Amino acid sequence: MARPGAIVKLSAKDLVSSVQRLMSTAQNGLEVIRFGGLTTDVESSPFEVVERRRMYRLRHYFPDDATPGRPVALLVPPLMVNADIWDVNAEDGAVGILNRGGIDCWVVDFGSPATEEGGWKRDLADHVLAVNSAVDTVSEATGAPVHLMGYSQGGMFAYQTAAYRYGKSVASIVTFGSPVDIVAGMPFGLPYGLVSDVADFVADHVVTRLPITDSMVRFGFQMLDPVKTAKSRIDFLRQLHDREALLPKERQRRFLNNDGWVGYAGPAAADLLKQFVVHNRLMSGGFVIRDHPVSLAELKCPILAFLGEVDDIGQPAAVRGILHAAPNAEVYEAGLVAGHFGLVAGSTATNRTWPLVRQWIDWMDNDTPLPPEISRMTEHVETNAPRSAATRVLHNAAALVEAGAGMGKALENIAASTVRGSVELAGEAARALPRLTRLGMIQPNTRISLGRLIAEQARRAPLRECFLFDDRVHTNAAVDARIDNVVRGLISVGIRPAERVAVVMETRPSALATVAALSRLGAVAVLLAPGSELVGAMERTGVRTVVTDPENVCQSVETGRRVLVLGGGSARTLDIPSSANVVDLEQIDPSEVRLPAWYSPDPGLARELAFVLVTGTGDRLELKYITNHRWALSAFGTATSADLDRSDTVYCLAPLHHSSGLLVSLGGAIAGGSRIALARSLVPERFAEEVHRYGVTVVTYTWTMLREILDAEVFPAGHAHPIRLFIGSGMPAGLWRRTTEKFAPARVLEFYASIEGDVVLANVTGAKAGCKGRPVPGTARVELVAYDPIAERILTDESGFARRCADNEVGLLLGKASEGLDISDGGLRGVFVAGDSWMPTENLFRRDGDGDYWLIDRTDTVIKTARGPVYTQPIVDALNDVTAVDLEVAYGLASNEGTIAVAALSVRAGHRLSPGDVTEAVRALEPGRRPDLVHVVEEIPRSSTYRPSTRAVQAAGRPRAGQDTWRYDRSSETYEILTEDAARTLFGD
Repeated sequence: MARPGAIVKLSAKDLVSSVQRLMSTAQNGLEVIRFGGLTTDVESSPFEVVERRRMYRLRHYFPDDATPGRPVALLVPPLMVNADIWDVNAEDGAVGILNRGGIDCWVVDFGSPATEEGGWKRDLADHVLAVNSAVDTVSEATGAPVHLMGYSQGGMFAYQTAAYRYGKSVASIVTFGSPVDIVAGMPFGLPYGLVSDVADFVADHVVTRLPITDSMVRFGFQMLDPVKTAKSRIDFLRQLHDREALLPKERQRRFLNNDGWVGYAGPAAADLLKQFVVHNRLMSGGFVIRDHPVSLAELKCPILAFLGEVDDIGQPAAVRGILHAAPNAEVYEAGLVAGHFGLVAGSTATNRTWPLVRQWIDWMDNDTPLPPEISRMTEHVETNAPRSAATRVLHNAAALVEAGAGMGKALENIAASTVRGSVELAGEAARALPRLTRLGMIQPNTRISLGRLIAEQARRAPLRECFLFDDRVHTNAAVDARIDNVVRGLISVGIRPAERVAVVMETRPSALATVAALSRLGAVAVLLAPGSELVGAMERTGVRTVVTDPENVCQSVETGRRVLVLGGGSARTLDIPSSANVVDLEQIDPSEVRLPAWYSPDPGLARELAFVLVTGTGDRLELKYITNHRWALSAFGTATSADLDRSDTVYCLAPLHHSSGLLVSLGGAIAGGSRIALARSLVPERFAEEVHRYGVTVVTYTWTMLREILDAEVFPAGHAHPIRLFIGSGMPAGLWRRTTEKFAPARVLEFYASIEGDVVLANVTGAKAGCKGRPVPGTARVELVAYDPIAERILTDESGFARRCADNEVGLLLGKASEGLDISDGGLRGVFVAGDSWMPTENLFRRDGDGDYWLIDRTDTVIKTARGPVYTQPIVDALNDVTAVDLEVAYGLASNEGTIAVAALSVRAGHRLSPGDVTEAVRALEPGRRPDLVHVVEEIPRSSTYRPSTRAVQAAGRPRAGQDTWRYDRSSETYEILTEDAARTLFGD
């Protein structure tokens, strides 16, 4: 080492070398300054533009190669990257390598929004439809299906396009670092809840107003890895003297530093954030192309997904989401130690990616063996990140050491899950608190109604999807406008506030619009099931006008009431008698209707009647009076209990004339800001298709509705689905267990709501099958009081007040009467203290030691035997849990021994049931609460709401002696075949 102050002598050779290096650096630097980079002799691959459209140009590479029968590849770039990405390494790039491998290459070029006409107004659907058009052009020109390939968001376009066209003319899909499950693989381990909220705000308030220019895109990508960006620039400067070393990478450097980036249209960015970040709808399904809902479940062609093990943008977990999102496709993967850009450009892409793509196509077209690097994608269990962190460190070791970032990377994964969980819990609380607060603020004179909440949604987010029906999406603004038009039609024919108007309609958009329009007008909707006993229901409810659809117009005319017809469009014809009092609302021009001075939109007060639900038949006809407050209570209670939000799509299997459809499905979805998917009827095959196509996350049900879906086996075991929750009421315990087993990890959220009053229970956890749960926050306080079901009276203590039940004691459920509620019709006062007010329900419950409530029976269906009361619901639940049992009912039957308890059941197809099965099933019941007779019937009819009909079974006749009727032997505590002699003793002749 030279001493300080010593003079270092350079040889002539060293001096010449230094001068030459300095001159080379200056010369090359000047060329970079003047031209943006070094001039290379590498030429771009030849192509011609064969089609020019507003949204894209279609490039055909190596157009002079006319080799017949070649496989065809259509390559799609992401929006922020120039289409030259496929040729960035020229002959060692994608199109060069694939062409030498005998593949005909076509490329979609979206251009730059800064230079294309209307470019800054492009949305996501424009690009998907552009790729769709390009597939048509290429397949028509070549006569062959295309292998659709996409990088990053281009791969997302490939998935969406193939699904949109149901796979037509698509041989396979190949993607490179294309995320599908955004929740599973947030870039850089950021918490999804936080990113979702930020993305939602940015989509609504930032990107739609601020153009994302190419310079902003370039800067953003460079900041995704600032260490690597800085290091590459330092390396370039260090080697600026060595032109030969720089030239092989010069095209790639210039592409990354400047030439490769294009701007991003705001509407497209907003769509991306809304649909695929906030709602994660590539994964769940239900993303929207124009007004069509689409799901990746439509994909059936083979898929190859390349993933980079050190890719922080298209993280492996996010890329692997395609396995669940496309359950009907064969999905393969190829993992490379590469970052996001390295998957398609650079040495790894040249040596690994594109040769593998060529071998994939050979396997597809020529049935050659797949290379070992390509394997079937299977379930991946994520480990605790040390491996991925270690891989990333090894891949970027030099850069990480220089940046001192080693410790930061090590700590990143430790904190990620904790932060993510905290943010998600905070998100649930943030959603629940405003709903509960609003419920608590509702007073009798508060203006609140269905129509009002829909109007609020339309003002807050007019372009957000409101509901889906028959593969069409309707926005909040469109739905609100339709409701206003129906209001004008109703006003024009004389409908006034507080008037009761029957609604007899199938599930369809017009039914929803009618119910909401009556609410907006301040009228009362009396919801009647098509095919039910309309005349008796209308007489009981005082209805003089019926709104119906074309399918039910004849039945409605037969009631003798004035009939208003809505739905089906103005072009359809109505086959009705000319003398009928019928008005076709579709023929009324809303713009010609002058609104009267008395009209005020959404005038409904909380205390006012909003709906009347009619159940039962004949002398058992029951009316449920639903005030605006009662509806809001169920709506916000459902949204809170089910944690519904804008990411959910609620599938309304229950009809609107049922409480589950009106209060839970429609109410919960609107209160939660969720999308509503309306089902015309329960068809298992259609259910399976629409669950995926609409991206259904929540399914509503009534009683045994899900039985058809389970029996149809439309979801094979292990079949991926987006459903997280089933919500409704009346599901038997056995069917509950079958549902959760088939649709794991989805759970059941069972509700109970009283006919009168504000009692709402919910089994939020779903841990106890058959349990009704606990009171929903914000609903009425409940009490369980001792009750004598034989004498039909509440039992009191020494002071004369009602006695509260102990745990597991059967009692009558009461709900605290809300302030201002008129309790003169069936209410109770002075129950626990002088002057208090309570509304009794019609049901008996027990409360277990955990504080959860279990439905035991209705007060009017308890079987009053000589040995005491026998409750029907425990019998039904016990029998329903037997695998062979399909449906069951329990009831009382007169005999020579007095009233006995009878259970009737039907057997599932392909199963057998023995008396021993029944004996084991009812062991959970006290001996005195077991049925005296159990008999097998061929079928148990059900109502329009899928409730097994006890009355229909009773009407079919009493049980007969034989192999399918079993009597309980109390001495042996077993069920034995009912003999002819025993039957005569029991029933006589």
